[in-house]
Order: sequence, then C-alpha cells, then structure tokens
Amino acid sequence: MSLVALWVFWVSSAAAVSPTGYFWHITDVHWDPDYRVTDNPLAVCPSASEPVKNPGKWGSYLCDSPWTLINSSIYAMKDIFPNPNFIIWTGDDTPHIPNEKLSEEAVLRMVGNVSQLIQQAFPDTKVYAAMGNHDIHPKSQFPATGHVIYNRTAELWAQWLDSASIPTFHKGAFYTEKLLHREGQRMIILNTNLYYKSNALTEYLSDPAGQFQWFDDILSRASTAGEKVYIIGHVPPGFFEKKRGTHWFQEHFNKRYIEIVKKHSQVIAGQFFGHQHRDSFKIFYSNDGSPVSAMFIAPAVTPWKTTLAGLRDGSQNPGIRLFEYNTDTLQILDMVTYYLNLTFANTWTPRWEKEYRLTESFQVPDATVESMQTVLDKISWDKHHLQKYYEYNSVSYDLGECNEWCRIDHVCAIKDVDYGSYKTCIMSEGISKINEMWLLLWLSVLLSPLLFPYY
Repeated sequence: MSLVALWVFWVSSAAAVSPTGYFWHITDVHWDPDYRVTDNPLAVCPSASEPVKNPGKWGSYLCDSPWTLINSSIYAMKDIFPNPNFIIWTGDDTPHIPNEKLSEEAVLRMVGNVSQLIQQAFPDTKVYAAMGNHDIHPKSQFPATGHVIYNRTAELWAQWLDSASIPTFHKGAFYTEKLLHREGQRMIILNTNLYYKSNALTEYLSDPAGQFQWFDDILSRASTAGEKVYIIGHVPPGFFEKKRGTHWFQEHFNKRYIEIVKKHSQVIAGQFFGHQHRDSFKIFYSNDGSPVSAMFIAPAVTPWKTTLAGLRDGSQNPGIRLFEYNTDTLQILDMVTYYLNLTFANTWTPRWEKEYRLTESFQVPDATVESMQTVLDKISWDKHHLQKYYEYNSVSYDLGECNEWCRIDHVCAIKDVDYGSYKTCIMSEGISKINEMWLLLWLSVLLSPLLFPYY
C-alpha cells in the first residue's frame, strides 16, 4: 500500500470512529392557536399586548407562534440535521394569555400537539423534555406534591421516558436517565418552575418536592461512578440581561442551585435552559474565582414581544440551536444557531438559515467553560464583540447599539448568577462609568481654555 493510500485509509478510519455527536435544543414555542391573518389589528392574536398591524402567515413580532411557525421550526431541524443523537426540549408550549382563557385540558392539548409533531418529525430520536412554566394551569403554579398534569404529561412523553423516570416525574416533573443508555454519561432533567418567583405554591418551602436533595444525590452518585452529566431545565437561575434587576428564582432557591453546581462542577459537562426568549449564557465560578461551569440559554421559537415594563423592544426572531459534542467526554465542541427572519418570511418565503457559529464568531476553539469565559472577556472589553453578541441576543432582530449601560447589564447577568454578586457588579460597574464621565467632563473643562482660547 502506498503512503498516500495509507494516509487516506487512516483519515477515513479516524472519521468513521470520530467521537463527535450532535443534538438539537428547541425551546419556548408558545403556540397561539387563535392566531389569524386579518385586517383587524385587534383580532390577530390574543397573545399580543397591543394592536397588530400587517400580520403574516408565519407570525408577528407582537404575537406568540402560529402553528405554521412551529411546524416550520421542527421541520427546519429535520432538514438541516435530520439524524441528531438526541434532542433537548425545554418547554413552554402555550400562549401568553390570561389563565381564564385556558384550562388543564387546553394546556394538555397544546403540549400533546407539539409533542406529537416532534415525534412525527423525529420518530426514532430520543427526546429529553422539561416542562416550562406555561405548561401547567394556572401558569407557573407547579405544586410540590404531584399534579394531574404531571401524570398526563408523562403519558404524552411515554415513548421518550424510561420506566424508572416515571415515579419522580409523577412526584415533581423531574427525572434522570443515562444519556442514550451509555455508561459514564447522564442526563438530569429539572423542574426549575418549582423555584420560579411567580410560583406562589412553593415560595416558602425550602426544598419543593425534595428536588434539591435528589439533585445533589444524583450528582454525588455520578461523581462516584465517574459519570459526566448534562443538566436541562426551563427557568434559569440568575438575572435577565434585558431588564436590570429582573431575576427568576426566589433568592433562597437561587443560592441553593449555585451551591450544588459549584459542589459538583467536576461532573457537570453542560447546562441548557430556555425561558428568557433570548440567546445568552451564564458562567458559574468556584470560590477562588475560577470558571467551573457554563449554562447555555437558547433563543425561543416564539417571536412574541415581552410585556416586561421598561424594555425598549422585547421581540426577537425565531431561533433553534444545534450543539456539537464529544460523545466520549460530553465536552461541548461548538454550537450553531439557526433563525427565521420573520419579516423576510412574511414578505417572501420562510428561510431558516445559519445566524452564527460560536467558534467562528468569537474565535474560540470550542464551547467549554474556559472558552465561554474568553467569550465573556471579549464581550466585556471589545465593542465589536459586544455588539455582535447583543445582536445575536435577540436573534438578529434588535440591531441597535449596545451602549455602556447595556454592556453592564449583559456582562453582570452573565458572570454573576448570585444575587449579591450581581448587585455588587451593577453598582461597581455603574460607579466606574459615572467616574469616567465625571473625569471626561473635568478634563474638558480643564482643557477648554487651551483648546479654545479667547481672543
């Protein structure tokens, strides 16, 4: 065999046993079954907070998703990468409408329809699914003692759940399984809606449904067994970068979550969440300040404009995300976000396209926590990378400038998941900016006679 042939054989063999795998992350589809295209701006969708002008077949930036958009997103996944190793789906299937317009049956019908769509598009693919705060009735009110919707949702997801997952799902909608039944790898699916600040049923509990103790125990066993773990959930800890001071967990729950992640960071290979409708990430640090774990927050399918007061523009383009990972170590190698420009879709035709690849856009070798720290450093100190990140944050919808105050909000939300640390970050960064402004003002006053002498 010639040297060239030997080299070709070696490369082909190496490719055949490459430990690279792929998985999709989809979240926050928020189906609005009453969306319709009409000239009446008050009758387009009940999920809008203001009159809707010029709605299109594929949706409106003011509304939750029509079925056409949800169907398009799932089949875009199928067209772009039809054979992923698995899919993670982090919840929220119902529209942003008052509880009085929904019911348990309506919620289950919507969750069931979206589940069936994913099952039809990916009949042989394992799906790890977490419930979102809109996947119960009344919304966000997840009890710590079981619920009929927990039981019925487990039935809807029966083809995805191992039998051993059913008891904890019935108890509190959380579970764990070996990742694709492989030794040394594990998936933990949390119900972080139990910690949501809007959940009045668990506000004064220390450990709703015993999930924290269970979480800690599972990670301890994973460490003993030499496993690596992925963690998924809907509501993330920490703060929302688009609205200063807005957090999702009750503070005591936030503190406990951080403690567990820091304690078991050596076995955690990645955390994947939704809820925010924005593309962002968070970094957890050890007590000595070293980055130890990264959390990836995926953008939503819904383009819905948030009703949070004070946001300049709360809409976004629909997005889906494909992760590349090492199937031996679970190390995250890269991620690619695909999006639908809703304006283009409604004007011409729907076209799901690559928005960005992490390693290309931020010049990092992979998506490990060390690389995500590098991304944060670039966002913190380089205006070009900050602006790039800011545009990706809304899935290329808000292309306005991210100024210094905007930078502070984003950077502090990424690096300070702890409430006290976040407040310190906002204060110190803000004081630095104010001092800088005063210094510039003082210098301008001092130098003005020299630069503009009187005659």
